[in-house]
Amino acid sequence: MAVSSSPTPPQQINPRREKTPSPNNIVNQVLKSSWTWKITFFYLTVMLFIPILAMFQKAATESPANFWKIATSPVALSAYEVTFVTAVATALVNGFFGTLIAWVMVRYDFPFKRIIDASIDLPFALPTSVAGLTLATVYSQNGWIGSLLPFKVSFTRTGLAVAMLFISLPFIVRTVQPVLQELEKEVEEASWSLGASKWQTFWKVIAPPLFPTVLTGVALGFSRAVGEYGSTVIIASNTPYQDLIAPVLIFQRLEQYDYSGATVIGVVLLTISLVLLLLINLLQAWGRRYDAR
Repeated sequence: MAVSSSPTPPQQINPRREKTPSPNNIVNQVLKSSWTWKITFFYLTVMLFIPILAMFQKAATESPANFWKIATSPVALSAYEVTFVTAVATALVNGFFGTLIAWVMVRYDFPFKRIIDASIDLPFALPTSVAGLTLATVYSQNGWIGSLLPFKVSFTRTGLAVAMLFISLPFIVRTVQPVLQELEKEVEEASWSLGASKWQTFWKVIAPPLFPTVLTGVALGFSRAVGEYGSTVIIASNTPYQDLIAPVLIFQRLEQYDYSGATVIGVVLLTISLVLLLLINLLQAWGRRYDAR
């Protein structure tokens, strides 16, 4: 008498395993994608991902103890503090004044408006070394502005902040300006006709759609300030524990043929910058959700 075997139950497939992309699947998806995506992926890989990975790979050749020793040396810690605190402060200051300048450029007409608007882009075109030399001359104790101030600017941390303000201002203005141009004047007039004051109109009508854009400009200005070298190395004294920033410290390590030290400090600088930019992006996402409500 033949014994019928029970049917084999179907195997349960873990949906998480199916959704987890493997490196081969990623490569296949890229190969099967459109030519625009292939060009984009290739360009980003060559120009962005490979250099970053190479720097991390170079830093990984150091032992954990030596990596930690270099990354947390007193000079390096002071350079991180000077770099990021000054960059954050200047980004916030430019966030306010850059938004104000963009508002004036969009809402008001005045003589020489086109010339002033074009001059905002000068930090984009001006070589950073020329910018540093100009700022150091103007803000020196015998300069046009420095002679009028009761405190010293050039070759101090204040001069470092001035250089960061100068080179990062256009990023905020040019980011906010198009959004202000798209805001219709009729919406503000409708708010006024309903009894809202100018401040209420600004905070409840204008500020919500403007907030994510201002954050974007602040993030761009912060990124530019963190990576600045040409102007800051001239206007600052580059003295450790005073106004020495991380990019200048990296260059000093390279001059001393300390490539490992330069790479480790660069990796730490890059990691902290990525974390801060991620936090800013999260704030932008929160601002968009708040605006959608």
